[in-house]
Amino acid sequence: MKSLIALLAMLPLCAGAAGAAGMPTSVSVERNVVYGMYSGAALLLDVYRPAKPNGFGIVFVAGSGFHADPEYGAGPLKDTQIDLWGPPLIAAGYTVFAINHRGAPRFHFPAAIEDVQRAIRFVRVHAPEYGIDGAHLGGLGGSSGGNLIALAALRAAAGIQDDPDVVNRQPATLQAIVLRAAVTDLRNMPTAEGANFVVAYMEAPPGNAAAVRALYDAASPVTQVRANPPPTLLIHGDADPLVPYQQSVTMEAALRQAGAPTKLITVPGGVHGADFGGGTHPAWPDYYAETARWFDKYLRDR
Repeated sequence: MKSLIALLAMLPLCAGAAGAAGMPTSVSVERNVVYGMYSGAALLLDVYRPAKPNGFGIVFVAGSGFHADPEYGAGPLKDTQIDLWGPPLIAAGYTVFAINHRGAPRFHFPAAIEDVQRAIRFVRVHAPEYGIDGAHLGGLGGSSGGNLIALAALRAAAGIQDDPDVVNRQPATLQAIVLRAAVTDLRNMPTAEGANFVVAYMEAPPGNAAAVRALYDAASPVTQVRANPPPTLLIHGDADPLVPYQQSVTMEAALRQAGAPTKLITVPGGVHGADFGGGTHPAWPDYYAETARWFDKYLRDR
């Protein structure tokens, strides 16, 4: 297990080194904001404020294989991949909220999705302080982070009106999302590496028992698509060996059938990773610009 965690910790850093454009020097960062507590431990997020805000916010969840390194002094999830995906959004005026969440091997489903929902509620209740429109929030996630953003958006949990915590009275909804190589079907992970990540998170392998089927369905966004999902942009490399490209193809079809504005951007030859294994390539679409344009269309200019 330690070797698995070490691999997960290294992957985002390697991707960032290959393709990071770097944060704008004018960005203001508020670090380690407590958005919730679990058993006395703080759940943290970082707030990236642009020099010229456009009044809208994006919740960002990095990919981690549903894992969080439990070792003392381990680097936080919120510090990974934000160097790649944050700058284009910040340059476009979006306030970005990069979050930590609980993960395997210590925590299991549904801990991570509960944390993401809590973070969305927190951002919404504090929207006036951040200068953003709390009624219209975006979500961006990659790989396992894409799974969590998609689940939160599709579940569209209402606020708990009689909750003593004012944060929990807010809805955990997202009005537009972007999913990078998202794990949308946990039942279909063809490689041993991908399956191991999922089983460690779910605490059980997929199977035919009713309880196990229900568990995997609840954690798979493709089974949660209902009428009128939020506008969803999918980005996926067609040579991804870990999360099959077909997952995004199937997800796009399900979203389209349900009436959502949706689009799948294919990265030719792209593999699994925060920059698809290569950062930029002449034949590749500008997926960072496409992401900003998606939020411009469905959040800012709706």
